[in-house]
Amino acid sequence: MGANDSKAGGLDRVLVLEVARVTEAAAIAAARLRGRGDEKAADKAAVDAMRSELGKVHIRGRVVIGEGEMDESPMLYIGEQVGIGDGPEVDIAVDPLEGTTICAKAMPNALAVLAVSERGGLLNAPDMYMNKIAIGPGYPDGIIDLDAPPADTLNALAKAKGVPVSEITACILDRPRHADLIAAVRKAGAGVQLIPDGDIAGVIWTTDAEETGIDIYLGIGGAPEGVLAAAALRCIGGQMQGRLHPLKKEEETRAASMGVTDIRRKYNMNEMASGDVIFSATGVTDGSLLDGVHFRHGFAETETVVLRSKTGTVRRIKTSFRMIGTKPSI
Repeated sequence: MGANDSKAGGLDRVLVLEVARVTEAAAIAAARLRGRGDEKAADKAAVDAMRSELGKVHIRGRVVIGEGEMDESPMLYIGEQVGIGDGPEVDIAVDPLEGTTICAKAMPNALAVLAVSERGGLLNAPDMYMNKIAIGPGYPDGIIDLDAPPADTLNALAKAKGVPVSEITACILDRPRHADLIAAVRKAGAGVQLIPDGDIAGVIWTTDAEETGIDIYLGIGGAPEGVLAAAALRCIGGQMQGRLHPLKKEEETRAASMGVTDIRRKYNMNEMASGDVIFSATGVTDGSLLDGVHFRHGFAETETVVLRSKTGTVRRIKTSFRMIGTKPSI
């Protein structure tokens, strides 16, 4: 560990740049397949690159949020050990390509995402849906409640922000399952920004409402993405709640096998991501949060945001990699 971190506890600050390299490699690999209409190929390229780069990091890592169970995925599966094996014990959550569909269609806001925590710091969420609500920093504790009617939450948020509810905008995934939620938000007088995919970015947008125009994230998305979003919020500040949303009995059984004793439990942000957390996201396609990968004259240019909960630092890193064949000189 670094000198400062070894005394105070937490992750080695050197990992901040290491995790950035991992998401950069995944983003570059996926970006080569933007707009090709092949979601599986783009996702596989990102997974392969991320797994390869993780193998170079001085950690004893355990994947707790990954590409599925061992029999479903050849790498980055839940429980896989990653890293060189001579560093700190850490838990890892990955989404090598957040927004496979939007990458395949070359639409905005596809990301390569990774979170690292001290061992035991990330909720081992099963691969199922999760109902989520999230806001950025600066609001009184307890202002959001997953069980409250949307109108109550939106009015409370508007009051705390000092604006009419008509100036509040909610980000919601554009899915048929959200028809009633969208109608309720609009009936309350707030606006709705629908997104086709990529709800990790949607949650992060709430942390800078002046820039993004997003005040709150609402709706049902992936549980693994919920944990990654909670990891990001823990670094930047904000509030979030999530509850698993199984669609069939088999999912409840799987959750129980992963240690979930109460499928109706409402998790707060700190229960989904605790301790020292490092979060990294690199843009694959251009978006509101980050620029995507740009290939120019034998170089790949990336933009990455790296967050750390212990220090509250937010780093934006723009990097140019010389390409050697089809691979960057990371």
